[in-house]
Amino acid sequence: MKIDVQKVQETRRSLREHVMETILHEFDVERMELSRESRQSKYEKMAESPYRFFRGSAYLFYYDVSKFPELYDRTTTQPIWIQGDMHMDNFGCFQNEVGDIVYDANDFDEGYVGSYMYDLVRMAVSIALYTDAEQVEEKQQVALIEHFLYTYYAQIDRFATGKENPVTMSYTAKNTKKPIKKILKKLERKKQEQFVTDLTYIDSDGHLVFNESDEIKVLHGAQEQAVRRVIEAYVQTIFMDKKVTYKIGQIALKFGSGTASIGLERYYILVEGVQDASGTRTLVLEMKEARPPVPAYFLPYNEPFWELYAHQGQRVVATQKAMHHLEDPYLGYTTIGTKEYYIRERSPFKKKVKPKQLKTVKDYEKTLEVMAKVAAKIHARAEVLTTTTYTHSEQEIMKAMKNAERFTRTISRIAFLYKQQVKVDFEIFQKLIQRLH
Repeated sequence: MKIDVQKVQETRRSLREHVMETILHEFDVERMELSRESRQSKYEKMAESPYRFFRGSAYLFYYDVSKFPELYDRTTTQPIWIQGDMHMDNFGCFQNEVGDIVYDANDFDEGYVGSYMYDLVRMAVSIALYTDAEQVEEKQQVALIEHFLYTYYAQIDRFATGKENPVTMSYTAKNTKKPIKKILKKLERKKQEQFVTDLTYIDSDGHLVFNESDEIKVLHGAQEQAVRRVIEAYVQTIFMDKKVTYKIGQIALKFGSGTASIGLERYYILVEGVQDASGTRTLVLEMKEARPPVPAYFLPYNEPFWELYAHQGQRVVATQKAMHHLEDPYLGYTTIGTKEYYIRERSPFKKKVKPKQLKTVKDYEKTLEVMAKVAAKIHARAEVLTTTTYTHSEQEIMKAMKNAERFTRTISRIAFLYKQQVKVDFEIFQKLIQRLH
């Protein structure tokens, strides 16, 4: 019997389309409860490129890779705290509690306990998609993925052998090169007040108020009072040991940030008269709704973890505290009704490396080196956080990875093959959303 190749391919594509449609509905409609408008906004962003699609569909990624056989893995015996959504755009700059501007991981919404491999594979796929969009040839894409993985391997080894300490490691303009160094040095010259100035103005009554736009809408009425009450309680705990006079100003809804975060409530809060490492200033607090992390739906259930971190805002805050040496001093969490939130400063120094700053292979290499070392650092710090993880996680990861060359080649191969799947999925997605609109 002669096989009808076209029908085989059509069946395969049809099955994948069915899987994707089911997963999109389950997470965006049933779990996230996104409105039709929010779904359309999210899907429009995801339809911009395979890379943007990948960023917005972490649930599809975990649905697929959680079925992979265990390679270089100790998931069941040695789970660690993972970032959960590691990709090229989830690293960036911020100011820590002593006033230093640092480069680190900067998104912790999907933090969970599981295998370090999920972070590495997701990051490696993102490198392939990111560089593919920038017309980097495939041979070079593979080389860059392997460069990231080998740097990670070498850094874990340095931690495991005691040559460096993950608890105190940080990256500033003093120990970085190329694009990251340039960004950090530029931010060091930036005036801290500039961000607040861009967002606000002094009204006719002499009050500092938000500039309203499509992305910022000032709250009024019951919703504003509900947020104000929890923020007042939160601020009192943050400043309880400091003789500070502060004023909570306007509260606004923030729209238009991120891809996967579309549909989650996000607020900006003006707080005047704050004293910290930078002196007395006005800051903007960001209060963002937190939901259960995507990896939790697919990775092994961990009862001790959920006993410690049943509150999703607390989980996000705990992730950041575990992974940063000196974190944002304004981290906190709260609840309004049935919704849980985390709170942090909206950093005036928030900045990431953009494609236009990656002009040469050396630019990519130096940037990926820092990202790889940061990834190793946050994995090696896993035992700082919770009794559900094991001490000396860097040593356990070294045991799992074994041979450096074999490890980097195998994982880069998996990542590159999955990049091809993402590109096929992207084509299916573009047709699928036409029916969803």
